[in-house]
Amino acid sequence: MANAQAPHSTTGRYWPVPVLRAALTLVPAAAITFNADHSAEFGLLVFGVFALLSGLTVGLLSRRTLADPRERSLFVVQGAVGVAAGLLALLFHAGGLGFFLLLVSVWAAVTGFLELYSGIRARRRDPADRDWLLVGAVTALLAVIFLLLPPNAVVSVGLFGAYLVMLGVYLAIAGFSLKWSGTDAARALTASPNDSDTL
Repeated sequence: MANAQAPHSTTGRYWPVPVLRAALTLVPAAAITFNADHSAEFGLLVFGVFALLSGLTVGLLSRRTLADPRERSLFVVQGAVGVAAGLLALLFHAGGLGFFLLLVSVWAAVTGFLELYSGIRARRRDPADRDWLLVGAVTALLAVIFLLLPPNAVVSVGLFGAYLVMLGVYLAIAGFSLKWSGTDAARALTASPNDSDTL
């Protein structure tokens, strides 16, 4: 979750980003969970919509809410990768299981590494650093699992759905933790005595 530390310019403006990412993650997770069709084509369609919308969210909103220019650049690139992967999945949704495994693996490896690197760069100076580290690590791990996974559509799509559930729940908690930590910090600053009060 978000660190409880000194106020940062990210805290007040950035918290809606993980909350919106959580919503965009839990909807396709529910679609996979409550749909008996776990074919590769269905997996590509769900992944395509998820990657496209989450990529747009990460790229556009992070650019407006992150203070550090390098962090903004990393998340803009991450968003662009998501948009590209989503478009490929939707355009070639009949590409079969091999294409599904390859596309998700490449997307997860690239975006996972970028978010993990963002968390490492922001270590101890940004309230969202642990969230980026964990989300990046889990996403990169998904890439490894998909590369090693036996080619089975039901297992692959189901595993992707489980990843979405876990990611969505964590992002929602992380986003509201950022909001509350920023509110608490603002209240603490307001409640602290001014120099004039001590005279």
